[in-house]
Amino acid sequence: MNNSTPDKADPRLAIALDVSDLDLACSMADAVRPWMGVAKVGLELFSAAGPRAVDKMTERGFDVFADLKLHDIPTTVRRAAAQIGRTGVRWLTIHTSGGAEMLRAGVEGLGEGSGGAAQVLGVTILTSNADRSRDVLAERVILAREAGCGGVICSAADMALVKAAAPELACVVPGIRMADSSRDDQASVATPEAAIAAGASVLVVGRTVTAEVLSPADSPAQRDAALATMADRARALAAGISAD
Repeated sequence: MNNSTPDKADPRLAIALDVSDLDLACSMADAVRPWMGVAKVGLELFSAAGPRAVDKMTERGFDVFADLKLHDIPTTVRRAAAQIGRTGVRWLTIHTSGGAEMLRAGVEGLGEGSGGAAQVLGVTILTSNADRSRDVLAERVILAREAGCGGVICSAADMALVKAAAPELACVVPGIRMADSSRDDQASVATPEAAIAAGASVLVVGRTVTAEVLSPADSPAQRDAALATMADRARALAAGISAD
């Protein structure tokens, strides 16, 4: 393995900061920053820290993926998306199941708030959902394209259908696991190499790298060891997909 630090973090790798403590999230982000170019600020962290979480990640040079999965009446989604766009995010997730009008409202609001710099990612079918109707998936992908989304959230197993229905959309793929990893609560998972080979634009990586997530009770030594483990896994992951 090449242990050198690359000149630039990989823009295809997103670290999932699924914690409620902003300081911990910052430490986790710092550990993987040399190799992972995107930070996913999900509902838990955004609920705990709000826009400060986005600020802390953009200060570190990450593109921020706000995984908030908006789903409400169109006016509310538009206004919320505009506010989120002003935080400097690169992407925002909105449920495609909310329908065309809601999706378009989110796209318009995010564009207004970000000055056109951010894109909506349409959430198709959650990776925890074992009921994966191909007809429903195809309808939602086409809906995302027609509403002006920049991409969709989909499993690696669904990418062939997405590429056939809307090849111009980016595919952001959660549920990334190493070959010997547990599926945890994900019904559809893939290895990083398989997802990249299938055409993934961004891999959302959580427990594959953050399995040693720290707790408030951890000692400084435990914390340092956990962060070092995260860095090693991020380095190996980046090396693996680059070689592929």
